Amino acid sequence: MKIQNEFSKNAKAYNNLKIIQKKVAEELICKISKEKPGSILDIGCGSGGILRSVHWPLKKFVGIDFAEGMIDLHPKEQNIELFVKDFNDPSCFKNLDTYTFDRIISASALQWADDLDHTFQYIAALNTPVTFAIFTSGTFKTLLETASIPPLLRSAQEVTELSKKYFKAEYEILTYTLEFPSVRDMFRYMKKSGVGGARNILGYKEMKNLMKNYPLNYLEYEILLIHEERIQ
Repeated sequence: MKIQNEFSKNAKAYNNLKIIQKKVAEELICKISKEKPGSILDIGCGSGGILRSVHWPLKKFVGIDFAEGMIDLHPKEQNIELFVKDFNDPSCFKNLDTYTFDRIISASALQWADDLDHTFQYIAALNTPVTFAIFTSGTFKTLLETASIPPLLRSAQEVTELSKKYFKAEYEILTYTLEFPSVRDMFRYMKKSGVGGARNILGYKEMKNLMKNYPLNYLEYEILLIHEERIQ
Protein backbone atom coordinates (compact mmCIF):
# COMPACT_ATOMS: atom_id res chain seq x y z
CA MET A 1 0.00 0.00 0.00
CA LYS A 2 1.32 3.43 -0.91
CA ILE A 3 2.13 5.69 2.03
CA GLN A 4 -0.35 8.38 0.88
CA ASN A 5 -3.14 5.79 0.76
CA GLU A 6 -2.35 4.70 4.30
CA PHE A 7 -2.41 8.30 5.54
CA SER A 8 -5.72 8.91 3.77
CA LYS A 9 -7.25 5.70 5.14
CA ASN A 10 -6.30 6.56 8.72
CA ALA A 11 -6.77 10.33 8.43
CA LYS A 12 -9.39 10.67 11.20
CA ALA A 13 -7.54 8.35 13.57
CA TYR A 14 -4.29 10.16 12.83
CA ASN A 15 -5.90 13.50 13.63
CA ASN A 16 -6.77 12.23 17.12
CA LEU A 17 -3.48 10.41 17.80
CA LYS A 18 -0.77 12.75 16.52
CA ILE A 19 0.51 13.68 19.98
CA ILE A 20 4.17 14.08 19.09
CA GLN A 21 3.34 15.82 15.80
CA LYS A 22 1.37 18.44 17.76
CA LYS A 23 4.37 19.07 20.01
CA VAL A 24 6.59 19.41 16.94
CA ALA A 25 4.17 21.88 15.33
CA GLU A 26 4.20 23.98 18.51
CA GLU A 27 8.02 24.07 18.52
CA LEU A 28 8.04 25.09 14.87
CA ILE A 29 5.49 27.86 15.40
CA CYS A 30 7.49 29.10 18.40
CA LYS A 31 10.47 29.58 16.06
CA ILE A 32 8.52 31.92 13.76
CA SER A 33 6.13 33.58 16.23
CA LYS A 34 8.31 36.66 16.64
CA GLU A 35 8.41 37.15 12.87
CA LYS A 36 4.69 36.40 12.38
CA PRO A 37 4.87 35.70 8.63
CA GLY A 38 1.73 36.82 6.81
CA SER A 39 1.95 34.31 3.96
CA ILE A 40 2.96 30.69 4.50
CA LEU A 41 3.54 27.63 2.34
CA ASP A 42 3.07 24.43 4.36
CA ILE A 43 4.63 21.36 2.70
CA GLY A 44 2.93 18.23 4.00
CA CYS A 45 0.17 20.24 5.66
CA GLY A 46 -1.81 17.16 6.74
CA SER A 47 -5.09 17.96 8.45
CA GLY A 48 -3.98 21.44 9.47
CA GLY A 49 -1.78 21.13 12.54
CA ILE A 50 0.38 24.10 11.57
CA LEU A 51 -2.52 26.36 10.62
CA ARG A 52 -4.34 25.59 13.87
CA SER A 53 -1.19 26.53 15.82
CA VAL A 54 -0.79 29.93 14.15
CA HIS A 55 -2.05 32.62 16.54
CA TRP A 56 -1.72 35.69 14.29
CA PRO A 57 -3.71 36.79 11.23
CA LEU A 58 -2.59 35.42 7.86
CA LYS A 59 -3.00 37.04 4.47
CA LYS A 60 -2.35 33.78 2.62
CA PHE A 61 -1.87 30.14 3.51
CA VAL A 62 -1.05 27.50 0.90
CA GLY A 63 -0.95 23.85 1.98
CA ILE A 64 0.08 20.80 -0.01
CA ASP A 65 -0.25 17.16 1.01
CA PHE A 66 -0.25 13.87 -0.88
CA ALA A 67 -3.14 12.39 1.14
CA GLU A 68 -6.55 13.58 -0.01
CA GLY A 69 -8.09 12.31 3.23
CA MET A 70 -5.89 14.71 5.18
CA ILE A 71 -6.75 17.66 2.94
CA ASP A 72 -10.44 16.89 3.50
CA LEU A 73 -9.94 17.49 7.25
CA HIS A 74 -7.89 20.69 6.84
CA PRO A 75 -9.53 24.02 7.79
CA LYS A 76 -10.79 25.92 4.77
CA GLU A 77 -11.16 29.68 4.55
CA GLN A 78 -11.09 32.31 1.82
CA ASN A 79 -7.37 32.97 2.31
CA ILE A 80 -6.46 29.25 2.30
CA GLU A 81 -5.49 27.27 -0.80
CA LEU A 82 -5.01 23.51 -0.52
CA PHE A 83 -3.59 21.14 -3.11
CA VAL A 84 -3.29 17.35 -3.24
CA LYS A 85 0.32 17.09 -4.36
CA ASP A 86 3.27 14.81 -3.64
CA PHE A 87 6.52 16.66 -2.91
CA ASN A 88 8.38 13.64 -4.32
CA ASP A 89 7.02 14.64 -7.74
CA PRO A 90 8.93 17.62 -9.23
CA SER A 91 5.65 18.85 -10.76
CA CYS A 92 4.50 19.53 -7.18
CA PHE A 93 6.56 22.73 -7.22
CA LYS A 94 5.33 23.89 -10.62
CA ASN A 95 3.61 27.29 -10.39
CA LEU A 96 4.51 27.74 -6.70
CA ASP A 97 7.04 30.32 -7.87
CA THR A 98 4.08 32.48 -8.96
CA TYR A 99 3.26 32.99 -5.25
CA THR A 100 5.10 35.24 -2.82
CA PHE A 101 5.60 33.63 0.58
CA ASP A 102 7.10 35.05 3.76
CA ARG A 103 8.06 31.57 4.98
CA ILE A 104 8.01 27.93 3.90
CA ILE A 105 7.19 25.43 6.64
CA SER A 106 7.20 21.66 6.85
CA ALA A 107 6.46 19.72 10.02
CA SER A 108 6.80 15.94 10.31
CA ALA A 109 6.68 15.33 6.55
CA LEU A 110 10.03 15.66 4.76
CA GLN A 111 11.42 12.50 6.34
CA TRP A 112 9.36 10.69 3.68
CA ALA A 113 11.17 12.38 0.79
CA ASP A 114 12.43 9.78 -1.68
CA ASP A 115 15.30 12.08 -2.65
CA LEU A 116 15.68 14.73 0.04
CA ASP A 117 18.52 16.43 -1.84
CA HIS A 118 16.27 17.10 -4.84
CA THR A 119 13.34 18.11 -2.63
CA PHE A 120 15.54 20.64 -0.80
CA GLN A 121 16.75 21.90 -4.17
CA TYR A 122 13.20 22.54 -5.42
CA ILE A 123 12.25 24.27 -2.17
CA ALA A 124 15.38 26.44 -2.18
CA ALA A 125 14.53 27.62 -5.71
CA LEU A 126 11.49 29.41 -4.23
CA ASN A 127 13.89 31.84 -2.50
CA THR A 128 11.98 31.96 0.78
CA PRO A 129 13.27 31.36 4.33
CA VAL A 130 12.39 27.91 5.67
CA THR A 131 11.52 26.24 8.95
CA PHE A 132 11.44 22.44 8.88
CA ALA A 133 10.91 19.75 11.51
CA ILE A 134 12.12 16.38 10.20
CA PHE A 135 11.99 13.05 12.04
CA THR A 136 15.40 11.35 12.02
CA SER A 137 16.95 7.95 12.70
CA GLY A 138 16.83 8.28 16.50
CA THR A 139 13.08 7.78 16.20
CA PHE A 140 12.15 4.28 17.46
CA LYS A 141 15.85 3.69 18.14
CA THR A 142 15.47 1.00 20.84
CA LEU A 143 12.58 -0.67 19.03
CA LEU A 144 14.57 -1.04 15.83
CA GLU A 145 17.67 -2.23 17.68
CA THR A 146 15.61 -4.83 19.57
CA ALA A 147 14.20 -6.10 16.27
CA SER A 148 17.64 -5.96 14.56
CA ILE A 149 16.27 -3.61 11.91
CA PRO A 150 18.33 -0.78 10.39
CA PRO A 151 17.02 2.78 10.90
CA LEU A 152 14.01 3.64 8.76
CA LEU A 153 14.95 7.31 8.48
CA ARG A 154 17.99 9.40 7.64
CA SER A 155 20.31 10.42 10.45
CA ALA A 156 20.26 13.98 11.77
CA GLN A 157 23.81 14.36 10.44
CA GLU A 158 22.81 13.32 6.93
CA VAL A 159 19.80 15.65 6.88
CA THR A 160 21.94 18.51 8.21
CA GLU A 161 24.60 17.99 5.55
CA LEU A 162 22.00 17.96 2.77
CA SER A 163 20.29 21.04 4.19
CA LYS A 164 23.52 23.03 4.37
CA LYS A 165 23.87 22.74 0.59
CA TYR A 166 20.78 24.92 0.14
CA PHE A 167 19.94 26.80 3.34
CA LYS A 168 21.81 29.04 5.79
CA ALA A 169 20.05 27.74 8.84
CA GLU A 170 20.27 27.00 12.53
CA TYR A 171 19.93 23.37 13.64
CA GLU A 172 18.43 21.93 16.81
CA ILE A 173 17.68 18.33 17.77
CA LEU A 174 14.47 17.72 19.70
CA THR A 175 13.85 14.45 21.56
CA TYR A 176 10.60 13.15 23.00
CA THR A 177 9.32 9.98 24.61
CA LEU A 178 5.73 8.77 24.58
CA GLU A 179 4.66 6.27 27.25
CA PHE A 180 2.03 3.53 26.88
CA PRO A 181 0.17 1.26 29.32
CA SER A 182 1.39 -1.78 27.40
CA VAL A 183 3.53 -2.75 24.41
CA ARG A 184 0.35 -3.84 22.60
CA ASP A 185 -1.11 -0.33 23.03
CA MET A 186 2.13 1.11 21.73
CA PHE A 187 1.97 -0.91 18.53
CA ARG A 188 -1.68 -0.03 18.01
CA TYR A 189 -0.71 3.63 18.26
CA MET A 190 2.11 3.20 15.77
CA LYS A 191 -0.21 1.57 13.25
CA LYS A 192 -2.83 4.35 13.37
CA SER A 193 -0.74 7.44 14.04
CA GLY A 194 1.17 7.50 10.75
CA VAL A 195 4.63 7.48 12.30
CA GLY A 196 5.36 4.05 10.84
CA GLY A 197 4.93 5.36 7.32
CA ALA A 198 3.04 2.26 6.12
CA ARG A 199 6.27 0.26 6.05
CA ASN A 200 5.57 -3.38 6.81
CA ILE A 201 8.97 -4.27 8.17
CA LEU A 202 8.05 -7.26 10.37
CA GLY A 203 6.15 -10.48 9.85
CA TYR A 204 3.69 -11.84 12.42
CA LYS A 205 6.29 -13.97 14.24
CA GLU A 206 8.85 -11.15 14.37
CA MET A 207 6.23 -8.72 15.63
CA LYS A 208 5.15 -11.17 18.33
CA ASN A 209 8.77 -11.61 19.50
CA LEU A 210 9.33 -7.87 19.49
CA MET A 211 6.23 -7.27 21.62
CA LYS A 212 7.54 -9.86 24.06
CA ASN A 213 11.12 -8.57 24.26
CA TYR A 214 10.81 -4.79 23.86
CA PRO A 215 12.41 -3.46 27.07
CA LEU A 216 10.68 -0.07 27.36
CA ASN A 217 7.16 1.21 27.99
CA TYR A 218 7.68 4.17 25.68
CA LEU A 219 8.66 5.12 22.14
CA GLU A 220 11.56 7.43 21.37
CA TYR A 221 11.40 10.27 18.86
CA GLU A 222 14.18 12.40 17.41
CA ILE A 223 13.43 15.48 15.29
CA LEU A 224 15.81 17.86 13.54
CA LEU A 225 14.55 21.45 13.60
CA ILE A 226 15.94 23.53 10.72
CA HIS A 227 15.33 27.28 10.83
CA GLU A 228 16.49 30.13 8.63
CA GLU A 229 16.30 33.67 10.02
CA ARG A 230 14.59 36.11 7.72
CA ILE A 231 16.96 38.70 6.26
CA GLN A 232 15.63 42.15 7.03
